[in-house]
Amino acid sequence: MADSRKGRQTPTVSLVLPYTESRGAEAIALYNQSDRETMPWQELMLEDIMAVNDDGLWIHMKFGWSIPRRNGKSELLIMRSIWDLLHGRRTLYTAHRETTSAMAWEKILRLLGKMGYREDDDFKSYKSAGRRSIEWMRDGSEAVINFRTRTASGGLGEGYDTLIIDEAQEYTADQETALKYVVTDSKNPQTLMCGTPPTVVSSGDVFLKLRKRILTGIEEDAGWAEWSVPALTDAHDPALWYETNPSLGYILTERTIRSELGDDQVDDNIQRLGLWLTYSQKSAISRKEWDACLIDGKPEPSEPVRVFYGVKYTKNTGNAVLCAAVRLDDGRIFVEGIDCRPVREGDDWIIAFLRSPGADTAVIDGASGQNILRDAMQDADVQCRALLPKVGQIVTANALFEQSLFAGQICHAGQPSLTQAVTNSEHRAIGASGGYGYATVLEGAEPALLEAAALAHWACANVRDYEEQVITY
Repeated sequence: MADSRKGRQTPTVSLVLPYTESRGAEAIALYNQSDRETMPWQELMLEDIMAVNDDGLWIHMKFGWSIPRRNGKSELLIMRSIWDLLHGRRTLYTAHRETTSAMAWEKILRLLGKMGYREDDDFKSYKSAGRRSIEWMRDGSEAVINFRTRTASGGLGEGYDTLIIDEAQEYTADQETALKYVVTDSKNPQTLMCGTPPTVVSSGDVFLKLRKRILTGIEEDAGWAEWSVPALTDAHDPALWYETNPSLGYILTERTIRSELGDDQVDDNIQRLGLWLTYSQKSAISRKEWDACLIDGKPEPSEPVRVFYGVKYTKNTGNAVLCAAVRLDDGRIFVEGIDCRPVREGDDWIIAFLRSPGADTAVIDGASGQNILRDAMQDADVQCRALLPKVGQIVTANALFEQSLFAGQICHAGQPSLTQAVTNSEHRAIGASGGYGYATVLEGAEPALLEAAALAHWACANVRDYEEQVITY
């Protein structure tokens, strides 16, 4: 028998202002005239988004929603744009990528045709480099949908009734400065933002700030809805898929989700479970945040004891740094700096630690020494496994370290050297996709201690995920 389960149809987190009337049913009826049909959660969302007061004005002058990928969240924007076009409104549809705005333009044209409307009779469409539009021609209407790729100057000098921000996780402050005034002159303006929670490589911060302002009651005349988990969790749990993906069982399948999950639990939580990181991904770790994870007394590792090491060879200081991580009985991961020595002293001291009882895996980063240490481990018949991480894995390790730290899932004993490195660090760009490592803001501090600790923590937290990638002897 086919699985009849469906994803949760109501948001896990929402703030909707009271209302008694909505235009949502009108938009749903128009959309259903095509070969498509709305899902229950989409109908509920449109009712909230298009709620009006006694004067016919939008209850929510701003409305944002966040839903994991491939659930059809942008389809709400399509439904709303069609309603606007047929009701005399001017709409600016913006996206981060040109392909996204182009696909929206093509989809609306296709749906209008299937609804029985004809180009040149009912509407006209235009296309040029980076700019597309659909104009409604009936009864002298001035209704239009203009499609744009967002820039720092796009939209300036133009006037609209509805501003749409698709891929809102990439919406930047300078783009907002250029766009937020385009609806100022409208008698009934509304700004709609939809996307996924920002990832480590997302460039925008407006969506994050809007969510915080709405949910804390600072932003007036605004609504919010999201499907999300409240904290980092097991992205491989099907029960959570149904909790956070409203279209699961409709247009999304368990099989599809299962095939897309990888070894980056932070990214999987964000993209598939809708996790909002509770910290600024562009901020360094403060002393207060670090001290909050301090433990008293001797840590009690879980049995059997498995020790994971992070090794970092630095280019600027010429040092080799070794840190360790172990999981405790209470589920937290304890991290500690082992030593920091000049590379010229060789690797024998590192090998000695990697021979210790319980040594499981060493994650080795740094082109100046990683291959040498791996070969030395092989020559010395060290049973501890070696992993030479890719740039993407290092980016993941650093992001996971901060997420786990702020979630209280990391602990330490207050080592002065590690504390100095962690609490005097700032992000530095690595890779080509917006990832970060660490640099020091204090002369004499060794940021590689933090980077090595992050690698050790990553290995300990993801032991099952990377086992097939390790190099064994």
